[in-house]
Amino acid sequence: MKIPKRLQPLVEDGLVDEVIRPLMSGKEADVFIVRCGSKIRCAKIYKDALKRSFKKAAQYTEGRKVRNSRRARAIEKGSKFGRQQQEDTWQNAEVDALYRLARAGVRVPEPYGCFDGVLLMELVTDENGDVAPRLNEVSMSAEQAREDHALMMHYVMCMLCAGLVHGDLSEFNVLVDENGPVIIDLPQAVDAAANNNARSMLERDVRNMSEYYGMFAPELRQSHYAEEMWALYEDGALHPDLKLTGQFEIDTHSADVDSVMLEIRAALAEEEKRKQRLREAEEGD
Repeated sequence: MKIPKRLQPLVEDGLVDEVIRPLMSGKEADVFIVRCGSKIRCAKIYKDALKRSFKKAAQYTEGRKVRNSRRARAIEKGSKFGRQQQEDTWQNAEVDALYRLARAGVRVPEPYGCFDGVLLMELVTDENGDVAPRLNEVSMSAEQAREDHALMMHYVMCMLCAGLVHGDLSEFNVLVDENGPVIIDLPQAVDAAANNNARSMLERDVRNMSEYYGMFAPELRQSHYAEEMWALYEDGALHPDLKLTGQFEIDTHSADVDSVMLEIRAALAEEEKRKQRLREAEEGD
């Protein structure tokens, strides 16, 4: 096939020997199957920001640290150089996350480097050597759903222990090979400690997984893994060897708004009286 323009430099530099075929085109990137020597891998070509349709990207980049102060200032100013640096940061985030999560024991594709906006990584395959299906293409028994759901909850917990939340986890961002689920698509992964949206994203990630596996084992939809994980994380008690239960007592007591408002009004009235006494004392002098 004709070599895509963005892959041409990698072919010229000997990093890619052959572009075999397109694999998929998504909201943030196009992926091709390539041959690197004797190995079959995939090349993920990130789309430019103007062509990328990833919604509310600012929510995901909140809290990301830029080590170089010049780059950080350029990104903040929004200059042309800054926009390019922001793109580089977005693209490198996935490479960093892949290495970080692999060390944490999470099954992700093995990365081989990012070159000018192209990520070379492992091509995940099934037992026949074909491209592994996405989770949304797979049906299973209730027993298998429970087993894979527990494994996914363990992976999500390990991610949180490593300080990351996927942020866009669903049945469309998980591949399934002969050994089980493999998590993919991580450029939007967020810093759990620095991003104010981390908790809600974790809850959404877990809810998406529980809803999908819950189609085969309905009781999984009633589990509360996200709440359990986050409570342990905030208490500093979360660790990779922990066995989660999925049980968590949610506080259903609504706030007594009227009582709170009365307390606020009383405090304001007391402050006004204090100021009045000060004014009267000053006038008396």
